[in-house]
Amino acid sequence: MPNMKQEKGKGPKIGFFTQIIIAIVIFAALSGAYSLIAKLTSKTTEVTISQVVQMVNAGEVKTIIVSGNTLDIVATDGTEKVSKKETEAGITETLKNYGVTPEALAKTSIDIKSESGIGYWLLNILPIALPMLFMLFFVWFLFSQSRGGGMGGKSPFSFGQSKARVTNPEDEGKKVTFASVAGNEEAKQELIEVVDFLKNPQKYLDIGAKIPKGVLLTGNPGTGKTLLARAVAGEAGVPFFHLSGSEFVEMFVGVGASRVRDLFEQAKAASPSIIFIDEIDAVGRSRGVGTGGGNDEREQTLNQILVEMDGFEPTEKVVVMAATNRADVLDVALLRPGRFDRRVFLSLPDRKDRELILKIHANEKPLEADVDLLVIAERTPGFSGADLESLMNEAAILAARQDRKTVAQSDVLASIEKVMMGPERKSHLHTKKDREIVAYHEAGHAILSSALEHADPVHKITIIPRGDAGGYTMSLPLEESKLISKKEYLDDLAMMLGGRAAEKLIFGDITGGASGDIQSATKTVRSMVAQWGMSESLGPVAYNDKDHSMVKEYSDETAKKIDDEVASIIKEALNRAEETLAKYKDALEAVAKKLLEVETLEQAEYNALIKPFGLIGKVKEV
Repeated sequence: MPNMKQEKGKGPKIGFFTQIIIAIVIFAALSGAYSLIAKLTSKTTEVTISQVVQMVNAGEVKTIIVSGNTLDIVATDGTEKVSKKETEAGITETLKNYGVTPEALAKTSIDIKSESGIGYWLLNILPIALPMLFMLFFVWFLFSQSRGGGMGGKSPFSFGQSKARVTNPEDEGKKVTFASVAGNEEAKQELIEVVDFLKNPQKYLDIGAKIPKGVLLTGNPGTGKTLLARAVAGEAGVPFFHLSGSEFVEMFVGVGASRVRDLFEQAKAASPSIIFIDEIDAVGRSRGVGTGGGNDEREQTLNQILVEMDGFEPTEKVVVMAATNRADVLDVALLRPGRFDRRVFLSLPDRKDRELILKIHANEKPLEADVDLLVIAERTPGFSGADLESLMNEAAILAARQDRKTVAQSDVLASIEKVMMGPERKSHLHTKKDREIVAYHEAGHAILSSALEHADPVHKITIIPRGDAGGYTMSLPLEESKLISKKEYLDDLAMMLGGRAAEKLIFGDITGGASGDIQSATKTVRSMVAQWGMSESLGPVAYNDKDHSMVKEYSDETAKKIDDEVASIIKEALNRAEETLAKYKDALEAVAKKLLEVETLEQAEYNALIKPFGLIGKVKEV
């Protein structure tokens, strides 16, 4: 059914437009019912005062009941009629003024009722109140349904309250400690002081020390910023208030600031406690650069966060933690001492840390004896903690899909490539010509990796399509280094362009298969020239990235020099690739033909294949 969604444990959820239709139908039904009741209650005939006088004179009136200005008339034949009299005069005076004889008036019973009591007031108020109540119910229904799950069961008028999720220290099922976080030992050390302050605040207060009020966790996505914040709360045993920066901002001006105040009030009431704002850049970006000016909702919310953090007293024992991978765009007022005055950077894990992370994620998975997590760690440079978690999960899924009870090394190795490049597309049909081009393309990458002194060794080559790639060559470094030299970059550039060079050498033509290689090479060269100062002609000068800056900080003449230098370095790398492949053309053809035969070559097979061509001395063994 359209407009219906099923949420776990909540039953079907009605779509928004369906809710509007239901509300309109309910409103129409209630209005119709009210109109029907009003008609049923008004069966009596209304007559004029002159007609009443005629009836009284004719002896046709048994009783007149006076309620204010309303006359309820009961005729001698039992019928009921209603009329109105003048406001200023009484009923007797009115009837006499209209010509009723004293004899006729004496035969008529007159009953005067007092205008009081609940019934009287209900009768007068309900015609006004009921439509208003129906309209209020209609608005409430629409408002509460449109806000749906975001209200969390709260009143629809509580949207100014904080939406923070609270994890209590007594909840063992959700508790996270430092033992659950592998790697980033330096970051943990920085946060141990925060844990100790939350556990033993008096020790610091007695000596006059002030713990940082705010801790900003920065680093690449997936490096464990949120996990580490939860671990701090778990180690300290304090309540953990967690929400995203985007949850503060609404289209109603002032709601975000109200939520900030409510959040800090809750945290102070539960102190010692931790407030964690994930993706704080959603609300903490530099002020004065948006289209809404200084009074827009986001900036008001940021102003309230600044006020609340600066208003902390040492005895409140509330620590604010935040996470972002865009610390460069945060407002400077957030980063000054007294607010987020401690910044903790979480880097991508190295080989040792990756092995520890893999062990954590492998704890609940039955592994076969051949699984070597060190080998997996060596094959996953650049993987974040989240990538490694996904890797082990994909390996378990692969094993379960094959109806096996344990995870093998082959499952984990296959999952590395799936996480990096996507699933294999064995059903994808290649023409014979396409397979040949892909084989020579990947062989070109591999031969250059082996022939160039500073290129990384080849671990695997395949022409099986995976993701968007028709094939790929896996080259991994022997040792992970944070500092890469210019010579290494230049060899990597030649290797990236090896596929294009091989196509031109063998087929005398080129295809679009090298588009990804060319984009990667261009990005690397532009960074070398404009950021890392590796250009001989431009020298050690940094030029801002036009993609991330509103203002270009250099002249058009300099921009042309940068473009010319980028093109020159890429052209030189392509020439090196072509010359090297021409020198080892026999090895190139041997590798390509073997790939066409077996589709995939592992490192040992590849090394044995190129040994007769004089390249074995240039192959780096693991």
